[in-house]
Amino acid sequence: RWSRQVGLAFAAALALAAPSAGTARESFGPVAVSSPIQQALAASAIAEVGDVLVSKGDAILVHTSHIAGIRATPHLWRWASVTKQVIATLVMQEVATGHVGLDQPVSRYLPGFRSANAGLVTVRQLLRHQSGLPNPDDTAATPESVPAYDAPGYTGSRDPLTGYCAGPVKRAPGGNWEYNNCDYIVAGALLEAVTGKPWQRLVQQRIAKPLGLTSLGAFPTGKSTVPGTINGRPEAGIDLNAFGASAGLYGTLADLWKFDRALMTGKLLPDSARAEMWDGKPELGSIALGQWAFSAPLKGCAAPVRIIERRGAIGGVEVRNFILPDADIVAIIFVDRADFAFGEVWQGQGFSHDLLAAAACSGVK
Repeated sequence: RWSRQVGLAFAAALALAAPSAGTARESFGPVAVSSPIQQALAASAIAEVGDVLVSKGDAILVHTSHIAGIRATPHLWRWASVTKQVIATLVMQEVATGHVGLDQPVSRYLPGFRSANAGLVTVRQLLRHQSGLPNPDDTAATPESVPAYDAPGYTGSRDPLTGYCAGPVKRAPGGNWEYNNCDYIVAGALLEAVTGKPWQRLVQQRIAKPLGLTSLGAFPTGKSTVPGTINGRPEAGIDLNAFGASAGLYGTLADLWKFDRALMTGKLLPDSARAEMWDGKPELGSIALGQWAFSAPLKGCAAPVRIIERRGAIGGVEVRNFILPDADIVAIIFVDRADFAFGEVWQGQGFSHDLLAAAACSGVK
């Protein structure tokens, strides 16, 4: 599962409004080797396993699909833990209006939260994975197996306030971060307590409808989303309803791009609230609130480039969502195979690095 991989990688190495359709240029289907971005795509196996979108400003430079017919039937991807980026944005909207204080204890907004840490952990610590709450990943029998919490037939309680996430804590809040879906499951409950509306409705009212995101939804759904594979085999049984506000959104790649552009251009948050959400702490592996924020050298760029990254995985489906705010660039990658070699941007090599370097450092327009 990605959470353990990225936790080790980032902690070790990084401690160092929607535009109108008429403004976009889109290219679909097979990728011709005619630009640095397309060369980066052609040098990888992405054409066989994934979909990619790269934009600069409102112009889509590349939008490819490994599944034929994307023009007619854009398929739905699990947004996985990119959901956390959306939930953090909704919480920061409440912070911006004064309805939520980042340094207030969670119990102020959720008096019914039965966790021993409820009166100790702050909203900021919850969003930065410093809560010390129990971790659903710990219910896996082996590192490779589906956690019992995420599997069909789970017999425990998934109630955010009284179920598994309110159970025995792992440690006191604060200190080093530990990736944990319970943090955002509880954050979803906090949003409902503060606004009087379920987080799913807030996503529709504040993000999907204003931005025209017609595909964005939350599990459960009767719609078909792209399934994943692990080691060449169909992924094991997963209850997609288990993830809630931690990873329960789905939608098209194009709708995720519209969300990114709206976040970049101030349509979802005031600049001050977005800056606080994107305040990555180097001493904590550059983790911010619901995403990572760091600067990294990219091949061909004269200086390190500021990068906002949100990644996720459920079963055999993985996503990388990159925002380069100073360069006005978005790069999104979805794959349906868990073994795809993304690499790490901060290592200066691998597909993710090469794609961002091609977009930001090659003079592509």
